[in-house]
Amino acid sequence: VQLVESGGGLVQAGGSLRLSCAASGTMIRWNAMGWYRQAAGKQREWVAGISAGGNTNYADSVKGRFTISRDDAKNTVYLQMDSLKPEDTGVYYCNRGIGDLKWKWGQGTQVTVSS
Repeated sequence: VQLVESGGGLVQAGGSLRLSCAASGTMIRWNAMGWYRQAAGKQREWVAGISAGGNTNYADSVKGRFTISRDDAKNTVYLQMDSLKPEDTGVYYCNRGIGDLKWKWGQGTQVTVSS
């Protein structure tokens, strides 16, 4: 399985970004999927999840600002990030859901939010 994240960049606080995660080598439609992030010097943390049926949940720190979605026909998961804050800075990854055995991690996409 290969996961390729994209869409990161440098944005000012209050701005928006839309991340994409394209999967190959497997079909994601039967899997819960999640977005994770890792800030410099910190452990990777779960940010948002979406079940195979489309139910979503979010870490408290991003609730109301981030939206996870999926397009199973494109084998892709998205993360719409609005009202970005400097503390959202980090490398963002996608993978299977929070309680699931993970596939090999992709390279991630860097998100930098300036104050």
